[in-house]
Amino acid sequence: MKQVSRRVNLTNNHSGRRLVRQRWITPQKLISLINKKNRKMKADYSNKATNEEIRERFDKDTERFSNLQTGQQTTIDAPLTMELCTEAARYANPQAKELLDIGCGAGNYTLKMLSKIPDLNCVLNDLSLPMLQKAEERVAPQTTGKVTLIQGDMRNLNLEADRFDIILAAATLHHLRDDDDWELMFNKIYKALKPGGSFWVSDFICHHSEAINKLFEDKYTSYLESLGGVEYREKVWAYVRYEDTPRSLNYQLALLGKVGFSQIDVLHKNSCFAAFGAIK
Repeated sequence: MKQVSRRVNLTNNHSGRRLVRQRWITPQKLISLINKKNRKMKADYSNKATNEEIRERFDKDTERFSNLQTGQQTTIDAPLTMELCTEAARYANPQAKELLDIGCGAGNYTLKMLSKIPDLNCVLNDLSLPMLQKAEERVAPQTTGKVTLIQGDMRNLNLEADRFDIILAAATLHHLRDDDDWELMFNKIYKALKPGGSFWVSDFICHHSEAINKLFEDKYTSYLESLGGVEYREKVWAYVRYEDTPRSLNYQLALLGKVGFSQIDVLHKNSCFAAFGAIK
């Protein structure tokens, strides 16, 4: 018998070091340097979408996120990064029993994970209730494990320590805002993993250099036009600019090291998107 429990409306290279300026520095120092640069830029998030606005858009968009073959079409190499993240999780934790999917959308990553490791107990989190309901509809028939739904802001997740074998976060972390948000989530995820557990991310990213940011924004613009022309390109860029506050791949790799991960790897990067992860 499948068990489905529901909680709704949640409120409110192994060293981990990087070479910078011809000297080895710790992840903590790299984060400090990046944060110092961010403070100089005086990031202002007051003009960004609220959680409520983001939730309302996703409530109306479940079907676009429900294609297991293509994943999220606006993500470059979406099928490849989904395959790599779930394969990495399978290789890292072949005997896994407990899965957490943060920002699960309609359940694509969980379904892909279940195709590799069957009958996982699945905890699904998303801001959107229709997304969670769609994920449950698709995931529950594919596992004899327990399926738990948690609707709400990922920052407010109350996660038991050392509980999960695998944590996935696809196309969701870019909604985090300031450095405190990012560090809170990475700490929360690290603590929630069992020793030897793994965390895998596929997401929209930015770059530190304005020139390189422009390079990859132009390439992404061309990609969007190839999908649906100028009108589609403008639609996607409009919500990206209003909703998203991505961080660079370097920032996130350093933050993984800072919170305690030591086995950190990049699986794939193309333009404004990357797949990466770490093992506790």
